[in-house]
Amino acid sequence: MARKVIGGLIQCSNPLNDPNASVLAIRDAMYEKHLPYIEEAGKKGVQILCLQEVFNTPYFCPSQDAKWCDTAEAVPNGPTVQRLAEYAKKYQMAMIIPVYEREQAGVYYNTAAVIDADGSYLGKYRKNHIPQTNGFWEKYFFKPGNLGYPTFQTRYAKIGVYICYDRHFPEGARLLGLNGAEIVFNPSATVAGLSQYLWKLEQPAHAVANGYYIAASNRVGTEAPWNIGKFYGTSYFCDPRGNFLAVGSEDRDELVVAEMDLDLIEEVRRTWQFYRDRRPETYEDMVKLLP
Repeated sequence: MARKVIGGLIQCSNPLNDPNASVLAIRDAMYEKHLPYIEEAGKKGVQILCLQEVFNTPYFCPSQDAKWCDTAEAVPNGPTVQRLAEYAKKYQMAMIIPVYEREQAGVYYNTAAVIDADGSYLGKYRKNHIPQTNGFWEKYFFKPGNLGYPTFQTRYAKIGVYICYDRHFPEGARLLGLNGAEIVFNPSATVAGLSQYLWKLEQPAHAVANGYYIAASNRVGTEAPWNIGKFYGTSYFCDPRGNFLAVGSEDRDELVVAEMDLDLIEEVRRTWQFYRDRRPETYEDMVKLLP
């Protein structure tokens, strides 16, 4: 019997793009804006749904303002994950829910909770690679992840999560494959510029090198008051051969849906024997503390 899975990605802009609004008002507006798209996904039969990076806030990292810490919450016991777990259960739809996580006072992570189709909590991934460059002051807000590269057995597929800047690092992408991921979800917040060319280059390369599906989401629009550039959407699904299955627009709020045939993974890996032909005993220098 064919193993086919319907995946969904939501790309959204900020509905309360007002620098004078409170951070909690913006958070609530972002959350509410996503609900119709989550409902749409459920009604369309999406089986695994992924939201964008820190989906219920703006991408606040162009600032270095501690007020955004007020939007952080516990995972999995915070209100956002708990409420969305009810939608997962309602629609029998596994969900990847990226939020700003508060571990304890002063310790925060860029995190994605993974909820199964019955609403149960499977675990979380914490973003491992944290950028610190002009307009992306993420080290001010996020501690580097400490949970490795876990995979999660949902009702429909075994999945892994990479978050935004992580996608530039092939090491973690390979570890997700070695840990059994059939689909790797990459929720992102990335703006036009150098990254736009890489957006459709790096992740299909990960898909091919590792023989799995990639599902990459990105927000749309510009966000005040930082205006660091246009988030260019283009959320997409890519198969293990590097083919694009569905691609979102550059500027519209929308749900992007694709069907993934998981049997293709076996077929591709029998042709391209990258896992068989790996030579890990020759890669020792990669894990040494080199410059």
